[in-house]
Amino acid sequence: MTRVSMLLFCSTLVLTGLLSACQPSPTQVHVITTDASYSASLSNDATIALVSTAHNGVQVWDLSHSSLSYQWFQGQQQNTSNVIDTAISANNLYAATISSHSLAIWRLTDGSSVGWWSLPSYAQSVAIANTGQTLVGLVDGSVMSLSPEKSRLIQFLAHKEKVNSVSISADGNSALSGDNDGKVILWQTQTGQPQQQWQLSSRVTKVLINDSASLSFASDITGNATLWQSDTGILISHLDINRRQMNFSTARFVNNDQQLLTGTPSREIFLWQINSGKQVSHWQVQLSKNTQNRGAVVYSATMPAPGSIVSISSQGLVEYWQQ
Repeated sequence: MTRVSMLLFCSTLVLTGLLSACQPSPTQVHVITTDASYSASLSNDATIALVSTAHNGVQVWDLSHSSLSYQWFQGQQQNTSNVIDTAISANNLYAATISSHSLAIWRLTDGSSVGWWSLPSYAQSVAIANTGQTLVGLVDGSVMSLSPEKSRLIQFLAHKEKVNSVSISADGNSALSGDNDGKVILWQTQTGQPQQQWQLSSRVTKVLINDSASLSFASDITGNATLWQSDTGILISHLDINRRQMNFSTARFVNNDQQLLTGTPSREIFLWQINSGKQVSHWQVQLSKNTQNRGAVVYSATMPAPGSIVSISSQGLVEYWQQ
């Protein structure tokens, strides 16, 4: 190795070390599964974790006591799971799980099943409200709006392309959905009546409506991420993303709807200021010690108290951070 090469090599090592040192470390890390996983959700207060595993069904964890509360199976075989997305209601009373062609709704109070429904097309995304009202986005461009309480089903047909992401307000009355054509629609779940419509430049990967339905968020595959006022449709801000591309695997309004917490398929968590779109903080989730997989999808992240972040990733780790 030449002297120049040696200097370049040493400089690279120093730079790598400095970059690593800049990444904040979690204050706590809990391993809740070593099994492969397909999806996971955290409750707003970070007391419940829902994890879809490859060989042990859907596991419901009480994070306050680090204990397994329930184990659910939605597949045909008891030792496998085909659940591809999960959701928890804001009041911690209900959970929803979807496989490619079925929906199941569960009670988190006792682990019992509310019901199981076959779906007319391949499912993509699920969301559930405090009432049990549930949305399922489908590849045929429709969204199923199901109210088990009222035994009522509405099929929303305003999308013409595959619906990739859905979100629902806490009371179950307002829905947000985004599709492959970049279309984002805010609509009423009881009537299917559209209220607002926005257009992004490419395929929508994540939509989010806050609990009160006053704020709407959507992002696409090219890193366009936008926040609007739901009632007027007026733009609030664009997230200040300084990359050619950034996809979000999860998003949540936090800190009294003043900030947005997002996760990516590449181990990253970001906190954004809603009124300006500016990045506030950044974290990177860890890798399991014995894993062969060098990547991690951030499945879910929440802020149960100001300055405290909790995340769950495809590495099976629940991590606790301080801002």
